[in-house]
Amino acid sequence: MIMLSERFTAAVDHARLAHATQVRKGSGIPYLYHLLGVASLVLEYGGDEDQAIAGLLHDTVEDCGEAQVALIRERFGERVLAIVLGCTDGTAEGKSAHVDAAAKRQDWLNRKQTYLAHLAEAPDEVLLVSGCDKLHNARAVVGDLENPAVGQAVFHRFTGGRGGTLLYYQLLADLFSHRGLPMAAELEATVVRMYRLAGEPLPSRGLAAGELAQAVA
Repeated sequence: MIMLSERFTAAVDHARLAHATQVRKGSGIPYLYHLLGVASLVLEYGGDEDQAIAGLLHDTVEDCGEAQVALIRERFGERVLAIVLGCTDGTAEGKSAHVDAAAKRQDWLNRKQTYLAHLAEAPDEVLLVSGCDKLHNARAVVGDLENPAVGQAVFHRFTGGRGGTLLYYQLLADLFSHRGLPMAAELEATVVRMYRLAGEPLPSRGLAAGELAQAVA
């Protein structure tokens, strides 16, 4: 049985403060909701305390800036930082450097292709946290697709658009299934439902990350 220590409590507070002004896309729900959800899934699928802490902090560098690197290292140690960085596909500073829609779309494409290649070689302890993040996000997309007040408009929130978002999740599901991660079956089922609700045929397995470019074109 995993006993969570004061480090976990400190990580909840760190995440709360770091993301204090941020909400989930398309809602007024505090961003901490997502981070707690990811940490809960990490524990559900067998992760340890360091991995659960990384689940709480996995978006800090990406959404709150590079200064978080030193803070996480000092407060939670090198292993937690390595997992957080392994789940990070960009920085707040890097993403904010792109202003117009075309530049943001190209940056999104570059980051996702690089991230998929990174995950293919990443250690299982990173993949567990990353997979729980993607599962929580995929469930949120499905929930919005099922909500008559949102529906297909959910895809307007994402830089990759409808095609890019769907294919990215399919590529992630394939990758986690290939690596045998414990949340892979649930992610696959969620992605299948996402495609069905979007009214799109599920693509065949074995697609390459390079096909994202066509999906967002």
